Amino acid sequence: MKLKLHWQIFIAMGAGILFAVLFKEQVPWVSPLGAIFMRLLRMIVLPLVMTSIISGVAGIGDSKSLGRLGGKTFAYYIMTSMLAILVGLTLTNTIRPGAGIPSPQEAFSPADLDTSLPDILMRIIPINPFSSAAGGDVLSVIFFSIAFGFAITRLPKGPSETLQNFFKAAFEAMMALTGAIIKLAPIGVFGLLATAVSNMGFDLFQAVGKYMMVITLGLSIHFLIVLPTVFFILTRRNPLVHYQAMAAAMAFAFSSSSSAATLPLTMKSVEKNVGVSNKITSFVLPMGATVNMDGTALYEIAGVLFIAQALGIDLNFTQQLIIVVTALLASIGAAAVPSAGLVMIFIVLEAVNITTPEAYALVGVMLGVDRPLDMFRTVVNVTSDSIGAAVIAHSEGEELNYRQAEG
Repeated sequence: MKLKLHWQIFIAMGAGILFAVLFKEQVPWVSPLGAIFMRLLRMIVLPLVMTSIISGVAGIGDSKSLGRLGGKTFAYYIMTSMLAILVGLTLTNTIRPGAGIPSPQEAFSPADLDTSLPDILMRIIPINPFSSAAGGDVLSVIFFSIAFGFAITRLPKGPSETLQNFFKAAFEAMMALTGAIIKLAPIGVFGLLATAVSNMGFDLFQAVGKYMMVITLGLSIHFLIVLPTVFFILTRRNPLVHYQAMAAAMAFAFSSSSSAATLPLTMKSVEKNVGVSNKITSFVLPMGATVNMDGTALYEIAGVLFIAQALGIDLNFTQQLIIVVTALLASIGAAAVPSAGLVMIFIVLEAVNITTPEAYALVGVMLGVDRPLDMFRTVVNVTSDSIGAAVIAHSEGEELNYRQAEG
């Protein structure tokens, strides 16, 4: 029986640590395994983001759908994602899970990251989207992809369907490529862990434990406090009733780690157990599975700040603002599949110019412990989607008729 990927990764982590301890002088021979894996992940980021966003926005349908209903939906998704980011930002700055790791020989200077808020806003709008893509300016690529996807919705039916089918097929091809690269994770993690332990020592693992605690605590706060509060304020209904109605979808989200795979069950639960109309669910939930990633947004901000702390980078307010904006956009661009958030973290790292081998080694360590965190992130993402559907249905005058979740 073939071991599941996360077990393969755990074994590779142990093998990498053991190799670094027993054969420290030979670590440079296995370091390229991790470097190659990181390059493969970085290779797929831009095309994955572009095809995901363009196909998702274009798939909304008639541009008129982006009117009142679309405005409410986007407003809700941006609000909850920002709340999740603020939770992650606060916890990571307070607990500082990356502090205490021995700094690498080539540490950053905070001046390396200096930029102003007007610079951030100007960078988002590309002069030449092809040049931005070639230069790895992901903020510009995301902006262009959203605008281009919206433009497709305004075309006549024939050209619109042609472009939608093209980008949908391109996205599916990128998902297949992403899946193939992720399967190489055990080999990459072995090389990354051997390198990380050799360079940074075992203090790294104490910090990783604190990092996992911060992510878990942040997701718990968002899941148990923030989302129920938003739901109660906007609907005046008991959030426990909603959580009971969505129990089956939450359980499947936890086991599958995929918002996309959970989508059919999410739609069924929201329609049958919450009482939301098909008109609302068919618009809000597919869009949510594409662009609403509260758990991923929290993970991006906390993960990048953890790496910055581990590398001895003291980020000022403006630099953290860059990370906040980029984490929000990266969460929108994240595909609704397992471990997509980890792939998107390269976008945030590159936005603040944290691109050293030490930073990528830490990403490899994070990959090794990502599976349980990814399962919890997916539950948070799906829960936020379902609450969004209920909130928007309530705002449209629909009566929410809750009943016990089906098995």
